[in-house]
Amino acid sequence: MLKTILIGSVGSSKVFLEEMIKLNFPVQMVFSLDEKFSEGVSGYEPIHKVAEKNGLPFKKFHKINRQENIDIIKEIGPDYIFVIGLSQMIPKEIIDLAKVGVVGFHPTPLPKFRGRAALVWQILLGIHDSKCTLFLINEGMDSGDILAQEPYTISDTDYVEDVRMKLQKAIVKLADKVLGQILDGTVNPIKQNENEATYLLVRRPEDGRIDWNKPIKEIHCLIRATSHPYPGAFGMYDGNHKIIVWKADILKNDKYIGIPGQVCKVTDEYFDVLCVDGILRVYDFENMDNVKIVVGHKLK
Repeated sequence: MLKTILIGSVGSSKVFLEEMIKLNFPVQMVFSLDEKFSEGVSGYEPIHKVAEKNGLPFKKFHKINRQENIDIIKEIGPDYIFVIGLSQMIPKEIIDLAKVGVVGFHPTPLPKFRGRAALVWQILLGIHDSKCTLFLINEGMDSGDILAQEPYTISDTDYVEDVRMKLQKAIVKLADKVLGQILDGTVNPIKQNENEATYLLVRRPEDGRIDWNKPIKEIHCLIRATSHPYPGAFGMYDGNHKIIVWKADILKNDKYIGIPGQVCKVTDEYFDVLCVDGILRVYDFENMDNVKIVVGHKLK
């Protein structure tokens, strides 16, 4: 009998688990990141609730590489371990416990864009046609053999949450394809071409700071890429008060003369910020210090 384990913590983990259940794919254990340790995990999902609802064994965890978790995996003796939507590195000790392999998920067309913050980076880079990948995890960074890929698109108006929704639809198709191949024994791993590999470096919340001297399309792109569930793009009002911009529109400027970052209009629903080549209308934002936004003042 095929034995498998799923380890996950976010929306893609939930979608993948739901597809496993829908296909009656055998799952002996679900490892779900404990809610207590979910702070800072963008798009966290308590997948143990899905497991519990469907009568699957589950264990909440903090660090997957702790001995108590390794012991459980060792006792099950899985053929496959699926690691879907987890930012923690999987140690060699766990990789070696899977009789066939450890399957990972990455939202890019590997070997291109290995690494961190893949959706954010792809929006910032202006990528329109992308693919998500299921691959065999090894000790490298997203460098194992590819099992399958599924395309999805990113438009110039998509916020990162829009892309996440498109990605989840692609995950369903990808899961159906690979899980079916595993069940009928037709899996055909393909080695990645190392010469084509590129790497996305980690992003920090401070990288969302808006440079108001940049073209307005670049500013808008940063806002779209880092919006919910990520930390957000932000400006410092009067240099001291953080205002996170969750959503904004680009408007033509034929009226205001001023300095980039200067507030040029304020209403109860929005405020407008002057940019070098247009006006940014901010209509969904978080005023961290609840300061009064006044025309003429600057976001720095």
